[in-house]
Amino acid sequence: MTLTKIPTAEQIMRLPKALIHDHLDGGLRPQTIIDLAAEIDYRLPKDNAEDLADWYFDSCNSGSLELYLETFEHVIAVMQTREAIIRVASECALDLARDGVVYAEVRGAPELFTRQGLTLDEVIEATIEGYRQGEKAAAAEGFKIRVESLLCALRQNSIAQEIAEKVVKYRDLGVVGFDIAGPEDGFPPTNQLETFNYLRQENAHFTIHAGEAYGLPSIWQAIQMCGAERLGHGVRIVDDIDFSANIPKLGRLSAYIRDRRIPLELCPTSNLQTGAAKSIATHPIGALAKLRFRVTINTDNRLMSRTSMTNEMVEVVQAFDWTFQDLQRVTINALKSSFIPFEERLAIIEEVVKPGYLAIASE
Repeated sequence: MTLTKIPTAEQIMRLPKALIHDHLDGGLRPQTIIDLAAEIDYRLPKDNAEDLADWYFDSCNSGSLELYLETFEHVIAVMQTREAIIRVASECALDLARDGVVYAEVRGAPELFTRQGLTLDEVIEATIEGYRQGEKAAAAEGFKIRVESLLCALRQNSIAQEIAEKVVKYRDLGVVGFDIAGPEDGFPPTNQLETFNYLRQENAHFTIHAGEAYGLPSIWQAIQMCGAERLGHGVRIVDDIDFSANIPKLGRLSAYIRDRRIPLELCPTSNLQTGAAKSIATHPIGALAKLRFRVTINTDNRLMSRTSMTNEMVEVVQAFDWTFQDLQRVTINALKSSFIPFEERLAIIEEVVKPGYLAIASE
């Protein structure tokens, strides 16, 4: 079988990919930040694209989620106009398409971009317009991509219900789900339990950041109390697995998550930066994939982690000797776990992913 071969980096670049955990404000081009900052006379830490990219990467290698999140202040400052948001969203779609991504769910917190008077609706509509412009620009270059929006609420703030209502309002217009992000420690997802109940009653999809900087209690609450369909990161589920014997023994929570096929939105490079793992070689993704959890590979914040889907895949291939088959599995996992209708997921898998992998693996 050709899919049992180990792919090269060049082949990985051309493989069709699916991405379900990527932050819009974590993926700006450094030059775009400089351009937008110049328009509003905003001072940045560095004034050329290469140095700014280095600054972001170095600043985010602190091993602290709280410090990692602080680096977002500069990009948020330059994304306060409709035109800026459209540009950033359009470039996001185009950059992902150039990297081989055929389907993406990109998340953003609308409340962050209302400092200069934009309403939540205006932010959401500008973001969706940007994605559509980016899809068209990608098509002009010969790439096909579909980008949908997830709306984030920030767990340390108090407008989760309002954001959830926007998910319902825009769910047939480019928004496919809800997420709650921000610092986990001290802000359990159960603080927004009424909002998650509302989303379920409205048949709306949602994921929850859990098990990144905080441990098993965060994951348990997200799944058992709040009803999350996916876990944003979820990497700390490995703490509920005993690896001391030859055969790993799953605890009650990890077994439940595996048995229920609850998707893990794993972001290897980001996890290193926030201290959730020490190296790619020791990242739990290898063990979790072997144990057949529903593992997906994601970028989280492409600017902060200086990464791409290609880079994430290359890293795990080199660390764990993953084959075309392994990469295809996590790609299909992502599509199966996406928030678009079943028939549309299946069409991408059957018409794009499977033939794409087979063609490149057969070279």
